[in-house]
Amino acid sequence: MKKLRILVLTHESLVPPESLAGCTEQQVNEWKTEYDVMTHLKAAGHEVQVLGLYDNLGDLRRTIATWKPDVAFNLLQEFQGIITYDQHIVAYLELLRQPYTGCNPRGMMLSRDKVLSKQILSWHRIPTPQFAIFRQGHPYRLSARLKYPLFVKSATEDASLGIAQASIVEDRARLKERIDFIHESTRTDALVEEYIGGRELYVGVCGNDRLTTFPVWEMDFGTLPQAAVGIATRKVKWDLKYQRKHGIRTGRANGLTEADHERLGRLARRIYRALHMSGYARMDFRMREDGSVWVLEANCNPNLAHGEDFADSAAGDGLPYGDLLHRIVRFGLNYRAEWRLSET
Repeated sequence: MKKLRILVLTHESLVPPESLAGCTEQQVNEWKTEYDVMTHLKAAGHEVQVLGLYDNLGDLRRTIATWKPDVAFNLLQEFQGIITYDQHIVAYLELLRQPYTGCNPRGMMLSRDKVLSKQILSWHRIPTPQFAIFRQGHPYRLSARLKYPLFVKSATEDASLGIAQASIVEDRARLKERIDFIHESTRTDALVEEYIGGRELYVGVCGNDRLTTFPVWEMDFGTLPQAAVGIATRKVKWDLKYQRKHGIRTGRANGLTEADHERLGRLARRIYRALHMSGYARMDFRMREDGSVWVLEANCNPNLAHGEDFADSAAGDGLPYGDLLHRIVRFGLNYRAEWRLSET
């Protein structure tokens, strides 16, 4: 790839240093993705500038106008502290006619809205657990339609915020208690869905029109007791000491048939297209003992850190980390945004 000017966009608190010298493991873990992307792009010879954002749209506009980047490498997960506002930054980039990496605004909006995405997937007859939404600040009645056990989580937050062992409920009293907890602790609506036990599988997808899927990856819950297996809490996903203590890891899914791999890849591509996604994404599935597969979530712009499941699954398909980043950049440069269509 020719040498480019690449503007890396991240939260203002996650701008990485030039070196890891003197940094603790906990500090590095906070901005590891940003550091990995920045250093690998620089090592490839690109001119890289990192811009930290919170609510400073003026800085973004000025940087684009003066520095004129070839592409913005989007690593934002929120704006003004609101997770659903990240889609508006991408829309703003489109208004500025600035190419960017990752998912487009429509795909971000559809996939970030867990309720709307489940409604769309259900319409496409893509298997997803039965669910109900309980609005914050509104009176609600507990539905008798859903079958226990049920899983309760935030309708909009990600990164496992609000998810714990208590998220699985077995009766109406526990259900009401957990709904109230989500409302109070996350200040969001509560999404309640039928709990699907089984293997937790991930499938990475890359592309705009022609799509590539990576090998199926699996969450291994290690030595956690059986009661805790199958719940990807915040500690399971992000606490390095907890992961090492219990041997929690992700890796290539073993024991699947060729038909299983084909079915999961096909489902991942169907979800990607149904939600109008672009760039790259990760689909989260559960597979029961009977072989049935259910989609849990579609994650646009998943964690891109070197050594995390998305990058590792790409490497498992023969795509090293640096090549993965370049592929994502190419998808950003080639994405046919509306402003480009108006110029043809």
